[in-house]
Amino acid sequence: QEQLVESGGGLVQAGGSLRLSCAASGFSLDYYAISWLRQDPGKEREGVSCISSADDTPNYADSVKGRFTISRDNAKNTVYPQMENLTPADPAVYYCSAHFGVSCSSHRGAYSPSTRDYAYWGQGTQVTVSS
Repeated sequence: QEQLVESGGGLVQAGGSLRLSCAASGFSLDYYAISWLRQDPGKEREGVSCISSADDTPNYADSVKGRFTISRDNAKNTVYPQMENLTPADPAVYYCSAHFGVSCSSHRGAYSPSTRDYAYWGQGTQVTVSS
């Protein structure tokens, strides 16, 4: 079965860190750019970061620049966003998604909120930040 599975979410204190994982099964991430988006109840889905599979070029939303780092381990078929200095603005369900292609800069954009604009979409992992 081809799927993306997120893990690594949990409860962390403000200022703390978490590393999420997005593991692919049934297909190789080598050919897909991977985006992370997040959604808090009552709020719109927003982009967080994206990494190209062509050259590992990262892209970050302004809200997380300087705090989040995205990387990929092709041997493990996994993408990791390392999240530092978490704030009360960061709690949400975090989703990873595989683009239809190797670039984060397709005509669909790096962070389309529609799941139809992605080849694969994970089930999400919850991140909670306590103040």
